[in-house]
Amino acid sequence: MKNKQAVLDSILKQGMLPLFFYEDAEVSLQVVRTLYKAGVRVMEYTNRAKEAYENFVVLKVAQEREMPDLYLGIGTIKTGEDAIKYVNAGADFIVAPTVNTDVAEVTNRHEGLWIPGCMTPTEIHLAQQNGAALIKIFPANVLGPGYITAVSDVFRGQLFMPTGGVELNKDNISGWFKAGVAAVGMGSKLITKEVLQNKLYDQLYTNTVNTLQLIQSSR
Repeated sequence: MKNKQAVLDSILKQGMLPLFFYEDAEVSLQVVRTLYKAGVRVMEYTNRAKEAYENFVVLKVAQEREMPDLYLGIGTIKTGEDAIKYVNAGADFIVAPTVNTDVAEVTNRHEGLWIPGCMTPTEIHLAQQNGAALIKIFPANVLGPGYITAVSDVFRGQLFMPTGGVELNKDNISGWFKAGVAAVGMGSKLITKEVLQNKLYDQLYTNTVNTLQLIQSSR
């Protein structure tokens, strides 16, 4: 795995973590290339279907050949077995929807960045105990910026990243950063079903460039 601090610094600098999955490997590759062209240097591919592993291997080959300064992580990792599988496949970091201590142990053993998903203070505390430098708050659209403000007072110094429902508009994004988040996770609002199904790479490029600029101006 890549250096934990280097990956974390890249996410913080970028201010967002794009994430997606698509069954078609070629479309997945074109999406990664498009995001990279738009300026993205760290992104997450999600382990959400049987095609995910083979697709990830394809993406890693392209990353090493074409995009050596890109950090490519794997998300939706729920078991230690899956963590080992993807670490061996070259995952630069691991994102999880839950606080699974087996996943934390595998990632920590390989000195990588583990980003677990949390919804409650108890989960946040458990994530901290298992070395989570950055915590994903999910589902963000349910919890809202006010939740970040509240838990930040309790867990001072902890880095949070809302994921799930972050919108592509200045009011929404600036609201999250004003609440104290370190970055935002951008999934289907950025890499939409329409983009994937219709291969709208030019649209994705433009939206990604605009979103990166929006984030920098919202901080």
